[in-house]
Amino acid sequence: MIMAGVNSCPRLMVVSDLDLTMVDHYDSENHSLLRFNALWEANYRHNSLLVFSTGRSPAIYKQLRKEKPLLSPDITVMSVGTEIAYGESMVPDNDWVEFLNQNWDRNMVIEETRKFPELIPQSETEQRPHKVSFYIEKDKADEVIKALSESLEKNGLDFKIIYSGGIALDVLPQGAGKGQALAYLLKRLKTEGKVPDNTLVCGDSGNDAELFSVPEVYGVMVSNAQEELLQWYTENAKNNPNIIHATERCAAGIIQAIGHFSLGPNTSPRDVPHFSECKPDNVNPGHEIVKFYLFYERWRCAEVEDTDPCMENLKVDYHPAGVFVHPSGVERSLHDCINAMRSCYGDKQGRKFQVWVDRVSPVQMSSDTWIMKFDKWELSGDERHCCITTVVLSSKGGDASDGFTWQHMHQTWLEGWGMKDHSNWLF
Repeated sequence: MIMAGVNSCPRLMVVSDLDLTMVDHYDSENHSLLRFNALWEANYRHNSLLVFSTGRSPAIYKQLRKEKPLLSPDITVMSVGTEIAYGESMVPDNDWVEFLNQNWDRNMVIEETRKFPELIPQSETEQRPHKVSFYIEKDKADEVIKALSESLEKNGLDFKIIYSGGIALDVLPQGAGKGQALAYLLKRLKTEGKVPDNTLVCGDSGNDAELFSVPEVYGVMVSNAQEELLQWYTENAKNNPNIIHATERCAAGIIQAIGHFSLGPNTSPRDVPHFSECKPDNVNPGHEIVKFYLFYERWRCAEVEDTDPCMENLKVDYHPAGVFVHPSGVERSLHDCINAMRSCYGDKQGRKFQVWVDRVSPVQMSSDTWIMKFDKWELSGDERHCCITTVVLSSKGGDASDGFTWQHMHQTWLEGWGMKDHSNWLF
């Protein structure tokens, strides 16, 4: 099974490239990415699928995750559609590997490409079993691609050449690529009776073009899309109403497309100044988790008012007998923790301080009680830390639309991301 945790047809499957699509490398504060994160965890994580489809190899994909506040995808497609992995543990899809092995001779590709001095090999991490990668100057690309194609065809090899970013050239098996990988995933989901209600593909460069060719998908080219993708769109999809060129950059363009195609909620909690206005169409406990930690970030950055009514209203959401187990192992009442939070008002004002949650997973234990498990991340200056968090929530008055009461919270450090000074960690 592709996704054992998805019990029915996903409401939405977002398939996104990373560099300069989901991730804006010119946005040092990661504002648009954090907006998407909050939207996804609050409204989609519990019943949808997030797929990252990147040209990066596993090694530099994992490095990007250490550098940027990326969510954990349900499925990761790497190395320009030649590697598919599932879940946080990134279990490889061996059936995909066997399919790509058909009539693929990597040694022959290497031998033929050596005849072209214009091709500069990329780093060893980017040379993969089904991907041979180079850099090439833009003005030489067309001529080399034509000659290399003729050379590989003479040797009877099934292959494809993908040129993207005005510099990168990849040689892959004919059956590989981002589009074929997505088509394969959709076929597997159909076999399991879990075809998504809607699929949105998102990209910015030439190696994303195949994604937009998959039948019955919606597509968004972010506003900063590169010339080769826009040219492909003009030649192949200009009259397709299901593909748009967003007016927003990167992840903001993805959010724009969700709204444009009416695929679901498209207002990120980060875009709502007052949480009394932050009421989702379909109430779910994941929204409660996102809302609290966004308030927590704003509180410490002095972006909300420090008033007695504000704190008293917050306490109403926490059971008087509720307990918080700190990652150090110390137990405190939830109300004591709220009181401690009062003294930290504005202590991060004017500094880099960001909080986000990942992998928010609800398990409904009864008609009015949920166990929520998630990773809570905190970036303060250049230091980044994470706790595996479990929260017990109950609906007020037996109806989730009336809000939730926090009954219990327990945190443990995620391995490799703990704090030396535990006293600086509140929630």
